[in-house]
Amino acid sequence: MADYTIIADVSAYIIKKLREKMCPEPVPSPNNIEISSPTSQDVDYIVGLYLYDIREEGQIARPPMVDKGRIQLIQPPRPYSLYYMVFINGSSQMGLKAPDIQKIIGKAAQIVNDNSSVRPQELQPWLDDSEPPIVLSPAKITLDEKARVWQAIHKPYEISLFYKAAPVFLSSEIVVEPPRVSEASFGVNLMGKERGSEN
Repeated sequence: MADYTIIADVSAYIIKKLREKMCPEPVPSPNNIEISSPTSQDVDYIVGLYLYDIREEGQIARPPMVDKGRIQLIQPPRPYSLYYMVFINGSSQMGLKAPDIQKIIGKAAQIVNDNSSVRPQELQPWLDDSEPPIVLSPAKITLDEKARVWQAIHKPYEISLFYKAAPVFLSSEIVVEPPRVSEASFGVNLMGKERGSEN
């Protein structure tokens, strides 16, 4: 199952797709798209990707213990959902106007919709093919809930996109040693001989 870097790998995947498809129009350069927070004072980027929440999902079925060698088991991975906000950097020096912002937001939504699924082994090539895909879907939250995300970072609400990435399975490093056999009993079952046929 995926190593601890999987969360950063999902973020990098989203940024990679945005940079590939948004430049040079409507965003001039890939350097103008960053993993960032709306609180960042950096004025060079235009589009930011902000991971604002991570939740463990108890309702998603967890895989069983994972075999490690012949006599060891690893604790099963835990499923998480990642919550992202795609926003426009209001302090950017690009002098964006409302129509520009709407074009950028529309293009970002199109790109995420067209690249809404990624297999974990694309992010971590050593994984096997049994891992379920990580799906990006619109976060089903209200306008008030979106505004509260902005309030939590002490910023006024601005138009933005909200997404959920799930399931993201995070592996464990806990190795479980199965109990050793301390006593064994053996039995012998003797089968009766068949009688030969008489002439």
